[in-house]
Amino acid sequence: MATVRNSSRLTGPAAALAALALAATACTGGGGGDGGTGAGGVWEECEAEPNTCNSGEAADGGEITWVVSDFPGAWTAVSPEGGSVYTLQMLSGILPRTGQWSPDGETYEFNMDLLAEEPELVSEDPFTFSFTFNDKAVWDDGTPIGADDFIATVKMSTSDEEGWCEGCRSRQPGIYDDVEEMEASDDGRTVTITLKEGRSNPEWQGFLDAHQIAGGLLPAHLAEDQGYDLEEPEDVGAYFEWLNETVPEYSGGPYKIVEGDLETQVIMEPNENWYGEVQPTLDTVVIQFNDAEDTWVPALTNGEIDGGSPAKINNDVIEQMRGMPSVSVDVGPGASWEHIDLNTENEWLQDVELRRAVFTAIDAQEIAERGYGTAFPDVQRKTNHTFSADSPYHEDLYADSPQGTGDVEEATRMLEEAGYEISDGTLMRDGEQVGPFRLRATADQVRQDSLQIIQSQLEEIGVATEIETIDDLGGVLGDQDYDIVQFGWSGSPWFVINPGQQWHSGSGSNFGGLDSEDVDEALEGMGSATTLEEAAAAANEAGRQVVEEAYVLPLVDEPRYSFVTDGFVNIRDNRQHSLRATYNIGQWGVAGN
Repeated sequence: MATVRNSSRLTGPAAALAALALAATACTGGGGGDGGTGAGGVWEECEAEPNTCNSGEAADGGEITWVVSDFPGAWTAVSPEGGSVYTLQMLSGILPRTGQWSPDGETYEFNMDLLAEEPELVSEDPFTFSFTFNDKAVWDDGTPIGADDFIATVKMSTSDEEGWCEGCRSRQPGIYDDVEEMEASDDGRTVTITLKEGRSNPEWQGFLDAHQIAGGLLPAHLAEDQGYDLEEPEDVGAYFEWLNETVPEYSGGPYKIVEGDLETQVIMEPNENWYGEVQPTLDTVVIQFNDAEDTWVPALTNGEIDGGSPAKINNDVIEQMRGMPSVSVDVGPGASWEHIDLNTENEWLQDVELRRAVFTAIDAQEIAERGYGTAFPDVQRKTNHTFSADSPYHEDLYADSPQGTGDVEEATRMLEEAGYEISDGTLMRDGEQVGPFRLRATADQVRQDSLQIIQSQLEEIGVATEIETIDDLGGVLGDQDYDIVQFGWSGSPWFVINPGQQWHSGSGSNFGGLDSEDVDEALEGMGSATTLEEAAAAANEAGRQVVEEAYVLPLVDEPRYSFVTDGFVNIRDNRQHSLRATYNIGQWGVAGN
């Protein structure tokens, strides 16, 4: 793969990758940090060599069972119900991707198995760029991978208003709605994308890479087999639903799914028509869905699983695994962040004054310390939705806000000023009880402990909550089936697309239904930014407006951990990636002699 590393400053949008690496330095490293969190065993060298640790020659054959810590909600990640790290990890090794960030957070690699050359910035006005695909790149049935797949994936990623697709339900249409024209050339090997007048994208080189909406490219050629014409918007929408609901029997990666469902596991075997330079060596890869953390150690002991990259820290499980001589554990900082969201369409939470008081009563620092303090004693609450504290783009968006402080007295004052009263420990307005609210999160221990803390803190201002466990995160979020919810966004060194995905009124991932002209206006500034500095300024302005709206309360930049049994090579965590350790799944193997 070709690589882009941090280098001296360039000018204009073409400098995006080099400049962006600066923002990722706070999240680098494949090994552990301080406080007894390091890596050992096969990952002993990961702190010093995050991109290459545990490298080795793989023997032919073997099987691995890899745990994904929750359930995917669909067969593609474009839809709101499928838009989770669990779906993306399930599809790792299946979808062709143009590039991705390496574990150090500073090195971006273009996929030169898929691409014939590095992407080209054709023009800055209008903003135009192109991708050219390798002649050898084909789907598993021999169909060339190229411009048609790129165009189809973009169409399915847009909102209805753009006219490319009718009913695609894209969870993050932002940068794809900026597209004015897509043109195929060179017998379908080159695609040229032109953005609308006044729009630009300083992260254009990652437009459909592993970190973006689909996790790679979706096949276009299967649409005709199902009777769909991708020149017709209604057929694009129908094909979107077909892909979302249908087990992928296609592959443009090193593996293909031969069996599976969304409730238990998928089984993958090598793609016989894989065109890549490095051929997969494992006979079978099982991706198992299991959110019962207390079963992982027994399963390791019994040889039922071989590893995993859980989405949440569990101190008890980590310590048990560290006591197993044949298991390596890696713990360290990542690019994901935990937060609390409010449903602005709830009859009570429509009131911004109530939302502000709720967030003021919640002590984010206490939640961070109780959840992560054992692994990271110096953990601090997160004060910016988009940028970590060490990022050059970071601004403390809560410096002048009481939200997240746990200041019950201030929260009470705010409520009384807004016409609420606390009567016999119950928050009332106009003689009616406020709430109770459904307080939801997935079943992992850290989040369940956090919900208990939040419930206790809100009781102090008379707000009653009912804790409910989520079995299907994508479904709950997509259906807006909550009043107050805690979950995490999985990030990467790219940032331009994220605020729009999370907060824009037209985004399918704006789960709580925020509809704010001020937020939308700030987000529009990201779409016209020609440098990362301009985009970051717009992201921070949008964040300030989100604080005003009391819509999302950041809690903490989360540490992450992975585990693997001895005997496997080329497996390492990538905490800059939603795919985590599966980012290089095609290289995994049993250690050769």
